[in-house]
Amino acid sequence: MAQPTVVQLRAFVTVAREGHFGDAADELGISQPAVSAALRALEANLGGEVVERTPRGTLLTTFGRALLPSAERVLAALDELGADAARAGRPHHGPLRLGVIPTVAPYVLPTLLTTISSDFPELQPEVREQQTAALLTSLAEGSLDVAVLALPSEDSSLRELPLYWEEFVLLVPGDSPVAGARRLPLSTLSGLEVLLLEEGHCLRDQTMDVCRQAGAVGQTARATSLTTLSQLVAAHLGVTLLPATAVPVEVRGSLATASFAGTKPSAVLGGNAGRLLPGRRIGLVHRASSGRAAEHEELAEALRVGIAAAGLPVTVVGSAS
Repeated sequence: MAQPTVVQLRAFVTVAREGHFGDAADELGISQPAVSAALRALEANLGGEVVERTPRGTLLTTFGRALLPSAERVLAALDELGADAARAGRPHHGPLRLGVIPTVAPYVLPTLLTTISSDFPELQPEVREQQTAALLTSLAEGSLDVAVLALPSEDSSLRELPLYWEEFVLLVPGDSPVAGARRLPLSTLSGLEVLLLEEGHCLRDQTMDVCRQAGAVGQTARATSLTTLSQLVAAHLGVTLLPATAVPVEVRGSLATASFAGTKPSAVLGGNAGRLLPGRRIGLVHRASSGRAAEHEELAEALRVGIAAAGLPVTVVGSAS
């Protein structure tokens, strides 16, 4: 049995609804002979008559009444598919599968989501918090659209759109001799027990890089979050490096911070010489092959503006800076 075509099914359903070939032809915007030909072809494909032709119009046969609900469901599904395609083709519309690393999500995600809701109300963010390696895999497999993570991603298949740079501060117990200090030499770390997140966090690797520069040795604390590390510091088990965006959330009670000497963020971003402050760049990344580069650039710029407006302790990178 040959499969019926969409034209044949539309002719059948419209004739059934209108009860007359002429009215069905007017509804479909085609000639009456074309409607008749579509019905005959449908009946040949299905192996039975679906309408009974009478001088006063048409009646559905028993065969036709049995098939009509299925024909209507097929056409409704096709119409829905077309509507979904039209919606999906509109920029900044529908689901946005957004990945975020754990050392950004608790501190910056509220600002990102507020900006998306305000600037792109037809977007529906679906947030996934994962470590960098898992986010990169999800991007490559197509289960994420974009991700917010530390740059560079070291993946040539991705396009990176920087959002901001933030300083690392030293988190110490409140009674530490360096609590509240400013412009500490990086070598200060060499005499301290620096606690690290567990393996898999990019912040762990960045902290280890800073330790190497300072001649210090980082100690893995098996902590999965900055909140846990902060509690270990409060218990005088060591110190750690904290991104500036985490300070308002994590530094409370018996904790304090100290900052390092070095080139200010504006100079870092401009490429000036001199000792650089320890810190990291955070950006929005997406597949270069996605075909949505313009949308993602607009999203990144809106996020930069939102971050700047929120007054987060960062230096925005890009045209919003």
